Amino acid sequence: MAQATEDIKVIVFDLNGTFYNKSSKDEFFKFVISKKPKQARYYVQMVYYKLLHKLNQIRQTEFKENFFNYLDNIPPKQVEAYADEFWEREYPSQFNEELLNHFETMRAKGVELFCATGGLELYVKPLFKHFKVDGFAGTRVTYEDNTYKVIGKACKDEEKLCRLAEHYKNKAYTIVEAYSDSKENILDEAKEAYLVQDGDLEPYKKHKK
Repeated sequence: MAQATEDIKVIVFDLNGTFYNKSSKDEFFKFVISKKPKQARYYVQMVYYKLLHKLNQIRQTEFKENFFNYLDNIPPKQVEAYADEFWEREYPSQFNEELLNHFETMRAKGVELFCATGGLELYVKPLFKHFKVDGFAGTRVTYEDNTYKVIGKACKDEEKLCRLAEHYKNKAYTIVEAYSDSKENILDEAKEAYLVQDGDLEPYKKHKK
């Protein structure tokens, strides 16, 4: 009789305000305008869309598309080059040291690491040249007519679970730990879950199913 294989053990973690101490969408904007000052003209527009999103007047996907208008007319290759330089500057000094050490320890024990973030894959992906993960999911975009359009849904809440399942396909996996700075579905699916508040880890009280 063939021996049953064990589920893949995986840690799922958010990026902004969790593993990365700051907001990458805000910090990357500052970095881009330091390179291309003219893009600062989008600032007022960004504040407007932030307000609409906070008031639940627009969907997450629509918010993502419009917030990142400051990347208009900057081709993907150039955005990726900026992101390379950005993460080179930020890593590891601006990352949660406790999580960084814990993730390295768990990786050595055979646990896989999966980053699920609402940030655009376009500028998040270069981070993983510095910190290795087994998989990651962010908001996908395509570059059309000199602007970026979201493909599918923004990588938030339930979409993170869908993207995790897409990554592992037909492989059995168990979320042994999950980390985020806000209450979201991925925390309820993990054996152990933690909210990260101002860099400190707090056990998360799961919702009863």
